[in-house]
Amino acid sequence: MDCSLSDQVLGTFSPIVVYWAYSGIYILLGSLDNYRLHSRKEEDVKNLVSRRTVVKGVLLQQVIQAVVAILLYAVTGTDGEAAMDSQFSFFVLARQFVVAMLVLDTWQYFMHRYMHHNKFLYRHIHSQHHRLIVPYAFGALYNHPLEGLLLDTIGGALSFLLSGMSPRASIFFFSFATIKTVDDHCGLWLPGNLFHVFFRNNSAYHDIHHQLYGTKYNFSQPFFVMWDKILGTYMPYSLEKRAGGGFEVQPRRDCGKVE
Repeated sequence: MDCSLSDQVLGTFSPIVVYWAYSGIYILLGSLDNYRLHSRKEEDVKNLVSRRTVVKGVLLQQVIQAVVAILLYAVTGTDGEAAMDSQFSFFVLARQFVVAMLVLDTWQYFMHRYMHHNKFLYRHIHSQHHRLIVPYAFGALYNHPLEGLLLDTIGGALSFLLSGMSPRASIFFFSFATIKTVDDHCGLWLPGNLFHVFFRNNSAYHDIHHQLYGTKYNFSQPFFVMWDKILGTYMPYSLEKRAGGGFEVQPRRDCGKVE
Protein backbone atom coordinates (compact mmCIF):
# COMPACT_ATOMS: atom_id res chain seq x y z
CA MET A 1 0.00 0.00 0.00
CA ASP A 2 1.57 3.31 -1.07
CA CYS A 3 1.68 6.36 1.17
CA SER A 4 -1.15 8.20 -0.60
CA LEU A 5 -3.50 5.21 -0.39
CA SER A 6 -2.68 4.60 3.28
CA ASP A 7 -3.41 8.27 4.03
CA GLN A 8 -6.79 7.94 2.34
CA VAL A 9 -7.61 4.80 4.32
CA LEU A 10 -6.61 6.48 7.58
CA GLY A 11 -8.52 9.64 6.62
CA THR A 12 -11.62 7.50 6.09
CA PHE A 13 -11.51 5.26 9.14
CA SER A 14 -9.53 7.16 11.80
CA PRO A 15 -12.49 9.43 12.73
CA ILE A 16 -14.66 6.34 13.23
CA VAL A 17 -12.12 4.69 15.53
CA VAL A 18 -11.56 7.98 17.36
CA TYR A 19 -15.33 8.43 17.82
CA TRP A 20 -15.82 5.14 19.65
CA ALA A 21 -12.55 5.32 21.57
CA TYR A 22 -13.22 8.85 22.88
CA SER A 23 -16.85 8.02 23.59
CA GLY A 24 -15.67 5.01 25.55
CA ILE A 25 -13.61 7.25 27.82
CA TYR A 26 -16.70 9.31 28.59
CA ILE A 27 -18.75 6.19 29.23
CA LEU A 28 -16.25 5.33 31.97
CA LEU A 29 -16.30 8.89 33.29
CA GLY A 30 -20.09 8.96 33.33
CA SER A 31 -19.97 7.45 36.80
CA LEU A 32 -18.62 10.79 38.08
CA ASP A 33 -21.99 12.11 39.20
CA ASN A 34 -20.49 15.31 40.60
CA TYR A 35 -19.65 16.48 37.07
CA ARG A 36 -22.79 15.45 35.19
CA LEU A 37 -24.98 18.15 33.62
CA HIS A 38 -28.04 15.94 34.13
CA SER A 39 -28.77 13.25 36.67
CA ARG A 40 -28.96 9.60 35.68
CA LYS A 41 -32.69 9.69 36.37
CA GLU A 42 -33.16 12.56 33.92
CA GLU A 43 -31.29 10.63 31.24
CA ASP A 44 -33.51 7.58 31.74
CA VAL A 45 -36.77 9.54 31.88
CA LYS A 46 -36.28 12.31 29.32
CA ASN A 47 -34.54 10.55 26.45
CA LEU A 48 -36.94 9.11 23.89
CA VAL A 49 -34.68 6.51 22.29
CA SER A 50 -32.77 3.49 23.57
CA ARG A 51 -28.99 3.26 23.58
CA ARG A 52 -29.16 0.26 21.29
CA THR A 53 -31.04 2.30 18.70
CA VAL A 54 -28.52 5.12 19.06
CA VAL A 55 -25.60 2.76 18.39
CA LYS A 56 -27.30 1.39 15.28
CA GLY A 57 -28.06 4.89 14.01
CA VAL A 58 -24.49 6.10 14.53
CA LEU A 59 -23.02 3.05 12.79
CA LEU A 60 -25.29 3.62 9.79
CA GLN A 61 -24.16 7.23 9.52
CA GLN A 62 -20.51 6.23 9.78
CA VAL A 63 -20.92 3.74 6.93
CA ILE A 64 -22.34 6.52 4.76
CA GLN A 65 -19.51 8.86 5.76
CA ALA A 66 -16.90 6.24 4.92
CA VAL A 67 -18.38 5.63 1.47
CA VAL A 68 -18.48 9.35 0.69
CA ALA A 69 -14.90 9.81 1.96
CA ILE A 70 -13.62 7.00 -0.25
CA LEU A 71 -15.36 8.49 -3.27
CA LEU A 72 -14.09 11.98 -2.44
CA TYR A 73 -10.48 10.85 -2.17
CA ALA A 74 -10.82 8.87 -5.41
CA VAL A 75 -12.20 11.88 -7.29
CA THR A 76 -9.72 14.44 -5.95
CA GLY A 77 -6.77 12.08 -6.31
CA THR A 78 -4.66 14.20 -3.95
CA ASP A 79 -1.16 12.90 -3.31
CA GLY A 80 -0.80 13.04 0.45
CA GLU A 81 2.97 12.46 0.35
CA ALA A 82 3.61 15.35 -2.01
CA ALA A 83 1.38 17.64 0.01
CA MET A 84 3.40 17.02 3.15
CA ASP A 85 6.89 17.48 1.66
CA SER A 86 9.50 20.01 2.76
CA GLN A 87 7.58 22.89 1.21
CA PHE A 88 4.57 22.21 3.43
CA SER A 89 4.91 24.41 6.49
CA PHE A 90 3.18 24.45 9.83
CA PHE A 91 1.63 27.80 8.90
CA VAL A 92 0.06 26.35 5.76
CA LEU A 93 -1.38 23.50 7.81
CA ALA A 94 -2.68 25.92 10.45
CA ARG A 95 -4.32 28.07 7.76
CA GLN A 96 -5.99 25.02 6.26
CA PHE A 97 -7.29 23.96 9.67
CA VAL A 98 -8.75 27.41 10.35
CA VAL A 99 -10.38 27.58 6.91
CA ALA A 100 -11.79 24.07 7.33
CA MET A 101 -13.16 24.94 10.78
CA LEU A 102 -14.85 28.10 9.48
CA VAL A 103 -16.31 26.32 6.45
CA LEU A 104 -17.65 23.46 8.58
CA ASP A 105 -19.10 25.83 11.17
CA THR A 106 -20.76 28.01 8.55
CA TRP A 107 -22.28 25.11 6.66
CA GLN A 108 -23.55 23.40 9.80
CA TYR A 109 -24.95 26.56 11.38
CA PHE A 110 -27.16 27.49 8.45
CA MET A 111 -28.23 23.93 7.63
CA HIS A 112 -28.85 23.19 11.31
CA ARG A 113 -30.86 26.36 11.80
CA TYR A 114 -32.91 25.73 8.66
CA MET A 115 -33.77 22.24 9.87
CA HIS A 116 -35.23 23.77 13.02
CA HIS A 117 -37.24 26.46 11.24
CA ASN A 118 -38.58 24.25 8.46
CA LYS A 119 -41.37 22.33 10.17
CA PHE A 120 -41.31 19.44 7.69
CA LEU A 121 -37.55 18.93 7.99
CA TYR A 122 -37.66 19.18 11.76
CA ARG A 123 -40.57 16.79 12.18
CA HIS A 124 -39.33 14.13 9.78
CA ILE A 125 -35.54 14.48 9.99
CA HIS A 126 -33.87 16.65 12.63
CA SER A 127 -36.19 15.70 15.49
CA GLN A 128 -34.47 12.30 15.53
CA HIS A 129 -31.33 13.89 17.00
CA HIS A 130 -33.44 15.73 19.59
CA ARG A 131 -34.82 12.50 20.97
CA LEU A 132 -31.69 12.79 23.10
CA ILE A 133 -32.80 15.60 25.38
CA VAL A 134 -30.03 14.58 27.76
CA PRO A 135 -27.00 14.22 25.44
CA TYR A 136 -24.28 11.66 25.99
CA ALA A 137 -21.00 11.06 24.20
CA PHE A 138 -21.70 8.25 21.76
CA GLY A 139 -25.01 9.86 20.79
CA ALA A 140 -23.19 12.79 19.19
CA LEU A 141 -23.72 11.46 15.66
CA TYR A 142 -27.17 10.01 16.25
CA ASN A 143 -29.06 11.63 13.39
CA HIS A 144 -31.44 10.77 10.61
CA PRO A 145 -29.27 9.37 7.76
CA LEU A 146 -30.28 12.25 5.48
CA GLU A 147 -29.28 14.80 8.12
CA GLY A 148 -25.98 13.02 8.63
CA LEU A 149 -25.36 13.24 4.89
CA LEU A 150 -26.37 16.92 4.60
CA LEU A 151 -24.82 18.34 7.76
CA ASP A 152 -21.83 16.20 8.62
CA THR A 153 -20.77 14.39 5.45
CA ILE A 154 -21.29 17.18 2.92
CA GLY A 155 -20.05 19.76 5.44
CA GLY A 156 -16.90 17.71 5.94
CA ALA A 157 -16.40 17.31 2.20
CA LEU A 158 -16.70 21.07 1.67
CA SER A 159 -14.24 21.84 4.45
CA PHE A 160 -11.78 19.35 2.92
CA LEU A 161 -12.11 20.75 -0.61
CA LEU A 162 -12.20 24.48 0.20
CA SER A 163 -9.32 24.34 2.67
CA GLY A 164 -7.08 22.55 0.15
CA MET A 165 -5.82 20.07 2.73
CA SER A 166 -4.28 16.74 1.75
CA PRO A 167 -5.67 13.34 2.77
CA ARG A 168 -2.89 13.16 5.37
CA ALA A 169 -3.85 16.51 6.88
CA SER A 170 -7.50 15.47 6.84
CA ILE A 171 -6.67 12.54 9.14
CA PHE A 172 -5.84 15.03 11.89
CA PHE A 173 -8.57 17.54 11.09
CA PHE A 174 -11.46 15.09 11.00
CA SER A 175 -10.19 13.22 14.03
CA PHE A 176 -10.03 16.53 15.91
CA ALA A 177 -13.51 17.54 14.69
CA THR A 178 -14.83 14.16 15.82
CA ILE A 179 -13.33 14.52 19.29
CA LYS A 180 -14.81 18.03 19.57
CA THR A 181 -18.27 16.83 18.54
CA VAL A 182 -18.21 13.95 21.02
CA ASP A 183 -17.03 16.31 23.76
CA ASP A 184 -19.88 18.74 23.06
CA HIS A 185 -22.39 15.92 23.66
CA CYS A 186 -20.62 14.25 26.59
CA GLY A 187 -23.00 15.62 29.24
CA LEU A 188 -20.15 16.33 31.66
CA TRP A 189 -18.40 19.46 32.90
CA LEU A 190 -14.96 18.24 33.88
CA PRO A 191 -12.33 20.47 35.51
CA GLY A 192 -9.34 21.12 33.28
CA ASN A 193 -11.14 20.19 30.05
CA LEU A 194 -9.19 22.14 27.41
CA PHE A 195 -12.21 22.34 25.12
CA HIS A 196 -13.96 24.35 27.83
CA VAL A 197 -10.92 26.60 28.16
CA PHE A 198 -10.43 27.39 24.46
CA PHE A 199 -13.97 27.12 23.07
CA ARG A 200 -17.17 28.85 24.14
CA ASN A 201 -18.95 26.17 22.14
CA ASN A 202 -18.79 23.30 24.62
CA SER A 203 -20.89 20.70 26.40
CA ALA A 204 -22.81 23.26 28.47
CA TYR A 205 -23.37 25.56 25.49
CA HIS A 206 -24.76 22.72 23.38
CA ASP A 207 -26.79 21.34 26.27
CA ILE A 208 -28.88 24.52 26.09
CA HIS A 209 -29.81 23.66 22.51
CA HIS A 210 -31.02 20.17 23.45
CA GLN A 211 -33.51 21.51 25.99
CA LEU A 212 -37.03 22.55 25.00
CA TYR A 213 -36.38 26.20 25.85
CA GLY A 214 -33.21 26.28 23.75
CA THR A 215 -34.19 24.68 20.45
CA LYS A 216 -34.17 28.07 18.70
CA TYR A 217 -30.79 29.04 20.15
CA ASN A 218 -27.15 27.93 20.13
CA PHE A 219 -27.20 26.33 16.68
CA SER A 220 -23.44 26.73 16.24
CA GLN A 221 -21.33 23.58 15.99
CA PRO A 222 -18.77 22.24 16.41
CA PHE A 223 -16.17 24.97 17.02
CA PHE A 224 -17.16 28.64 17.32
CA VAL A 225 -20.23 30.62 18.42
CA MET A 226 -19.78 33.51 15.98
CA TRP A 227 -22.87 32.86 13.85
CA ASP A 228 -25.11 32.63 16.90
CA LYS A 229 -23.78 35.97 18.12
CA ILE A 230 -23.96 37.67 14.72
CA LEU A 231 -27.49 36.48 13.94
CA GLY A 232 -29.05 36.80 17.39
CA THR A 233 -29.46 33.12 18.27
CA TYR A 234 -26.92 33.16 21.08
CA MET A 235 -28.23 32.19 24.52
CA PRO A 236 -25.77 32.74 27.38
CA TYR A 237 -25.86 30.52 30.41
CA SER A 238 -24.56 30.02 33.91
CA LEU A 239 -23.56 26.80 35.61
CA GLU A 240 -25.16 26.12 38.98
CA LYS A 241 -24.57 23.33 41.46
CA ARG A 242 -27.42 20.85 41.36
CA ALA A 243 -28.94 19.48 44.55
CA GLY A 244 -27.76 15.91 44.84
CA GLY A 245 -24.52 16.52 42.95
CA GLY A 246 -23.39 17.69 39.56
CA PHE A 247 -24.14 20.85 37.62
CA GLU A 248 -27.18 22.40 36.01
CA VAL A 249 -27.04 24.70 33.00
CA GLN A 250 -29.23 27.75 33.57
CA PRO A 251 -30.10 29.89 30.52
CA ARG A 252 -29.82 33.66 30.68
CA ARG A 253 -31.69 35.88 28.27
CA ASP A 254 -29.39 38.82 28.88
CA CYS A 255 -26.41 39.75 26.74
CA GLY A 256 -23.92 39.51 29.58
CA LYS A 257 -20.76 37.52 29.71
CA VAL A 258 -21.11 33.74 29.64
CA GLU A 259 -19.98 32.21 32.88
